[in-house]
Amino acid sequence: MVNDAEAAPGYTLFGTREGDAYYLIDRQGRVVQQWPAAGGARLAKLLENGNVLTSGYGNQGHNGVREIDPEGKVVWQYRLPGWHHDFLPLPNGNVLLLSEQRKSNGEVIALGANSDYLSNKGLRGTHLVEVRPTPPEGGEVVWEWSVWDHIVQDLNPEKPNYGVVADHPELIDLNYPFNIMQDGTTPVFGDWLHSNSLAYHPELEQIMVSVRHFGEIWVIDRSTTREEAAGHSGGKGGKGGDLLYRWGNPRAWQMGTAADQQLFGLHNAHWIEPGLPGAGNVLVFNNGWEFGGLRRGYSSVDELRLPAEGYNYQREAGKPYGPERPEWAFHAVIPADFYSGPMGSAQRLANGNTLFCYSRLGIIWEVTPAGRTVWKYVNPALLGGPARQGELLGRRNDNQVYRAYHYPPDYPGLAKLDLTPGEPIELPALP
Repeated sequence: MVNDAEAAPGYTLFGTREGDAYYLIDRQGRVVQQWPAAGGARLAKLLENGNVLTSGYGNQGHNGVREIDPEGKVVWQYRLPGWHHDFLPLPNGNVLLLSEQRKSNGEVIALGANSDYLSNKGLRGTHLVEVRPTPPEGGEVVWEWSVWDHIVQDLNPEKPNYGVVADHPELIDLNYPFNIMQDGTTPVFGDWLHSNSLAYHPELEQIMVSVRHFGEIWVIDRSTTREEAAGHSGGKGGKGGDLLYRWGNPRAWQMGTAADQQLFGLHNAHWIEPGLPGAGNVLVFNNGWEFGGLRRGYSSVDELRLPAEGYNYQREAGKPYGPERPEWAFHAVIPADFYSGPMGSAQRLANGNTLFCYSRLGIIWEVTPAGRTVWKYVNPALLGGPARQGELLGRRNDNQVYRAYHYPPDYPGLAKLDLTPGEPIELPALP
């Protein structure tokens, strides 16, 4: 590993994708705390009370969340059958869950979908659910948002939601990306959007969603009531549950071409927290992969300055939302050397450096604004030499890390833990 003096002090939390535990490690890679995982250690976030909120508790970790204390006891759990990919603790104590609502082929055709591009499984649409926990199990749904309330289509004027797509950036084109697919294939399992991350801006009361198959980030107004979120007016932004902002791929709403696309298979888009360098900007892991035959072929981490104006966002008539380009970006000197088609995360640190999770190879590392590596940790399953690495590159393996989070020494949750360093994670036996 690399552990330079310029690396940010603190601890890093991650889970091995196919493993049975979440690990908190120090700068030397030593385990200081671990929590049990259920169905694969996909995602964990350290709470201010010293517990972790983790993904799933059954069905391979894809159906809800668990809160686990430092002794490994589950203190709260919540099932949501359509849950996937992300959850977000909110300042009010509630938890926001990323979920999906499925509609059959008949249902989406009735809404104006192009039947030529449908699989036999219908479509899965993004559904956000805010839950007020009621420990030890369950919770009350207090707010929700569904993509099915905010769609537009230009295929059939006799069906609902008909309109000129380019005139409605606040709505989602029901027939994208199917109408631009390059290889004639149908969507995998009806995975129309594949949203994969959540973020929240407490001052603006806005939610950001990473939409992988659209190559976009979306901003949604959380200040709405549950009823307003299903409509087109209300909330501080005045647009109800319609999109306040979108960026990354203007052709997703017929305002550009393939040459205008800037986000490719993205993950982990979020506002940089107050008090950190770049606060208020957006950081996104730009994978370089896209649904429908497009591949940029390398990954980057991009920092964006959004054209915010009060609770809304500026846009010149007839043009997509800005910015024209990222304010800062990191990629390898030889771009293809840094490429993680699936997964990935990034985080701005207090010293101005940025922590990356190179999910595909299980590598977590920290770079300066100039791109110099000052800390690097390799999830141990890849420490088997070049032959072993070559074997693992071609398939899923147990060292992949979905995301990693850094916590500075003064983070309140750390004060609740015994941070006595233990041993590094034991290396698995190699054949």
